[in-house]
Amino acid sequence: MVTLLTLVMVSACGRPEFTYVRDRDGTTYFKVPASFAQIDASSLDLALSGNQPDTQAALQRERRVWATAFDQAPEPGIGHLFDSRSPFVYATVHKLTEEQRATVSLDRLRDFILPVTEEMRTAYVTNALSTGRMPLFTGFEPISDRLVLLDNGARGVRVRFNYQIGATIQTFDHTAILDEQGSTVSVMLITCRSSCFAARGAEFEEIAASFKLLRPRG
Repeated sequence: MVTLLTLVMVSACGRPEFTYVRDRDGTTYFKVPASFAQIDASSLDLALSGNQPDTQAALQRERRVWATAFDQAPEPGIGHLFDSRSPFVYATVHKLTEEQRATVSLDRLRDFILPVTEEMRTAYVTNALSTGRMPLFTGFEPISDRLVLLDNGARGVRVRFNYQIGATIQTFDHTAILDEQGSTVSVMLITCRSSCFAARGAEFEEIAASFKLLRPRG
């Protein structure tokens, strides 16, 4: 379940300016403009994981994974993660298993949702072709890649890149942070078509900058 904070910034005309969001454990926080509609991300998360609904793997994942999505399209929908003229924000927090904690790395954070590193892009294409399917994502273009280092010892990456999906170019801004204990990964993915991203970069920068880890005092 997504926690929406009741506190909002109010614009001069009296309407809320932002929606503030926390994950169910209250450790990951961000804000989106109030014009974004929240949508159910459960089916999107299942699609990204490859798990089938109602399987043991899906049930275990539900206990470990929190996710939400916000869409600014006139008719919001989860399909806009991969093709939208309007901004789409997907956020997720994963409690890592012992095996995952032992293997997490900065490159793993880069590849947490989509293939970004050369190794994972090659594996993605090879796997798609081996099953007789054409890859959905083609024409990868890196834009930026930087480390994220937080005062409390948490660390992560923020990468921006393009993929061609069908006839369109989609830009993705991906932030992934491993907490100081190495036990959870918090991810935010902001996306829209490349022309949209070029025109609204300052707005997306404000959303990404609000993505933080919170820890209780004491």
